[in-house]
Amino acid sequence: MDRTCPECGEKIIGRADKKFCSDACRNAHNNALNKDSKNLIRNTNNRLRKNHRILEALNTKDKTKVTKNSLVKAGFLFEYCTGTYTTKAGSTYYYVYDQGYLPLENDYYLLVKRDL
Repeated sequence: MDRTCPECGEKIIGRADKKFCSDACRNAHNNALNKDSKNLIRNTNNRLRKNHRILEALNTKDKTKVTKNSLVKAGFLFEYCTGTYTTKAGSTYYYVYDQGYLPLENDYYLLVKRDL
C-alpha cells in the first residue's frame, strides 16, 4: 500500500504509522491547522504580558495608589486580566497573574501584589 503525505503528496517511507514524509511537512500542516487560534492566543498573551509589566513598573512597594490616566498613558488595557477576587465587603480586585488592581473613587486605582 502506497501512502502519500497529506501536505505535499510525496510517497511516505518508514514506519507503518507515519503520517508525513518529513518534519517540515508535519510542521507546515499543523501550523496551517492552528493558524487562526494561534494568532488570537499569541496576541492575548502579549497583551497580558504588557499589562503585567505596566502594573509591575507602577507598583514599586507592593501596594501603590495611581490614577487611571497613568495606567492608560502607559498603554494598560482594562479588558485583559487573568482573574478576579471579590472580598467579603464586596470589593473586586482584578489580577494579571500576581499583579492586581482595585478600582477606587475619582478614577484612582490601588495596585497590589499577590503573594503566590
